[in-house]
Amino acid sequence: MTTMYDVPADALIEALAEDLEDRLETPEWINFSKTGASRELPPEQDNFWAIRAASLLRKVADSGPVGVDRLSTEYGGAKRGSTRYRVGGSHRSNGSKKVIRTILQQLEDEGLIQTQKGQGRNITDEGRSLLDNTADEVMADLDRPELERYA
Repeated sequence: MTTMYDVPADALIEALAEDLEDRLETPEWINFSKTGASRELPPEQDNFWAIRAASLLRKVADSGPVGVDRLSTEYGGAKRGSTRYRVGGSHRSNGSKKVIRTILQQLEDEGLIQTQKGQGRNITDEGRSLLDNTADEVMADLDRPELERYA
């Protein structure tokens, strides 16, 4: 059986996003909000919500149980701008916790992840099954001879 570790992350996230696009509802406010203090504009992708949800599902499966704060750190970036504090330097900024929390709540409503009290969120058996089945489909679609021996 193919697992999420056997296929490239970008191909897995893209395939997962196609599946999650029908299952998750994109809030209207995402068109007007940034995904972190380090960003200048809102996301421009049409299916941003599904891509971020697929990425979050993969991250929870890979390093769960994980909380919103740690995920916010991973989705952050360098905040450019003022040289007030340090000449020529940039400061680290976290990603939007509201975006992450809302997606995690939607994934939880779908039964793909669950909250472990005091520890964070972890993937469920249904979520692991979705990841592995999608990875199996991605592996079949890949046209790379070096990966055929794993199929």
